[in-house]
Amino acid sequence: MPVAFILLVLGAYLLGSVPSAYLVAKWSRGIDIRQYGSGNVGASNVLATVSKRWSIPVTILDIGKGALTVLVAQLLGLGAAQQVTVGIATVIGHDWPIFLRFKGGRGLFTALGVIAMLSWKLGLIVLVIAYTLAPLRQLALGATVALVSLPFLSWFLSQPLDIEARLPITLGFAVLVLIVLSRRLVTSRTQLSESVPPVELVINRLLFDRDIRDKKAWVSQIRSEVSLMEQPLGQEEPGG
Repeated sequence: MPVAFILLVLGAYLLGSVPSAYLVAKWSRGIDIRQYGSGNVGASNVLATVSKRWSIPVTILDIGKGALTVLVAQLLGLGAAQQVTVGIATVIGHDWPIFLRFKGGRGLFTALGVIAMLSWKLGLIVLVIAYTLAPLRQLALGATVALVSLPFLSWFLSQPLDIEARLPITLGFAVLVLIVLSRRLVTSRTQLSESVPPVELVINRLLFDRDIRDKKAWVSQIRSEVSLMEQPLGQEEPGG
């Protein structure tokens, strides 16, 4: 079983490294999504720079990666600690994919797949918390609140209730949260944030997943990049 576990962890990392957002953007628009919008290789940047239609399959695939690896671990009869380790490896692969020179996405949806497979109730609760602020256009802040609350919710709501099962899952979720939040911090600055103080930049990224507090300016930057991206495509179509 140790050999199977090690192979599964490696396989989970490789599966997590499959950049669905990058591939979809490349196939649908012929662009490198890392060069547009937030530079994030994930569903949110596909939504902002490609289209809503293409962001849906990316979301499903990213969630599916996290869920599938944990499911395989469960089918192999691995324990709670090993299951959550496999899930963490998948998120690490998504965030730092070997296929894209270790520049990937945030891993939020992949983490959701891991959480839901370990506890569907926790997955549902986290999703509800995240989307509570959606009507106020603060989905990123809602996601941050959901992530931070995850280890505490896990400790009190996880089943079974014995500490030997709860402890590794809760600790694993804490590591998962740190990975997702730390990924927000290690991205390069944009032109809009060149003058933003480091402390303010950290706060903006942790709370709002963007470099500046002004959401309108941030979205405007992404839209202007999309317009520049679409212009040459429109010029080529008549001659095609």
